[in-house]
Order: sequence, then C-alpha cells, then structure tokens
Amino acid sequence: MKNRVRLDLYVQEGYSRGRSGLIVLLWWLVQSTAFRWSLQPMYAWRNWLLKLFGAEIGIGVKVRPTATITYPWKVKIGEHSWIGDHAELYSLDSITIGNHCVVSQNGYLCTGSHDASDPQFSLIVNPIRIEDGAWLASDVFVYPGVTVGVMAVVAARSTVLRDVPTNEVHAGTPAKYIKHRFETMEEEVPQRTKLHLLKR
Repeated sequence: MKNRVRLDLYVQEGYSRGRSGLIVLLWWLVQSTAFRWSLQPMYAWRNWLLKLFGAEIGIGVKVRPTATITYPWKVKIGEHSWIGDHAELYSLDSITIGNHCVVSQNGYLCTGSHDASDPQFSLIVNPIRIEDGAWLASDVFVYPGVTVGVMAVVAARSTVLRDVPTNEVHAGTPAKYIKHRFETMEEEVPQRTKLHLLKR
C-alpha cells in the first residue's frame, strides 16, 4: 500500500507558541536546571520561576521539581493545588487547573494531537480544564479539549477522552462513570472553594 502520510510536508500554519523561539528555549533551559535541580520543599522558588515565564499561580500551589510544563504562559493553577512527580502539562493550548486540585504523579494533560486522516499530519490543539477540587490519580492521561468537573475524580491509569461531570468518579480506558464521589456536595466542598464558585 502506498504511503499516504508525508511528514516531510508537515506544517504548523496558524499555530502560535505564544512566545518567541528564544523565550521558549530559555524556559526549557531554566526548567531543566534551576527548576529541576531545586530541592523538593522549594515550592515558592519553582512558583516564582513559573510566574516569571507567564504562568498564573495561586497561593499555596505545590509543583514537584520533576514536573514538566511545556509553555508556562499557557498555564493557570489555582490556590492550594498540587502537581505531582513526573506529571506533564503539555500546554500547546491553555491548561486551567482550579483550586484544591491534585494532578498526581505521572499524570499527563495533553492539549495537542494530530489529524490522523491528514497526510500532512496537521496539528490539532484544544484547551484542558480541571475544575475546583478535582483529583487526577497517578498515571492519568487527559485528552485535548476535556473538562474534569468540580470535585470529580479520575482513577489511576485511566484515559480521559470525554468530560467528567461534577462529583463523579471515572475509571478505565476510556474512563467511564463508576459512582459519585460524595453523597452530598454541600457538606464536602471547602468553604474557600464555595466562595470561589459563587464569584464565577
């Protein structure tokens, strides 16, 4: 069968990384040195580096030194959220993470893919949104364009291809509904998160 894929014709027309090539390279250098080599408790230092390169970082955020963020200027993380060891925020498009969220170790939030039916393998990007109180357990893959709702949970090693509604637990590949996380949301939502939701 004749090869219908022509990667030599690949182009990224219309896509912007959001910063110049020089800034992208500088961030990758900083991430592989000053960020990666920092001691685990140095959360404020890593948050400062992320902010320096345009990320929006709330108070109390904890990003582990082995986490990888492709373009920090396309990332927003709310208050008291955690990004675990070796988690990857592949932020070709925007990634928004709310308050009190957990992205556990080896989680992968992927905003970019390719058109498999296009011989030129054209790039497709869509934003990802992780809403307040959501937990992505270890080794979860989140597909471009997905929203994980308020207080939702995705079980370990799941692949999320579609939105996960508020307060639901999903598991598997592809991830499917298992149960509700809390019997009553009102009793479990932290007061700080309630106030944040009311302001929306």
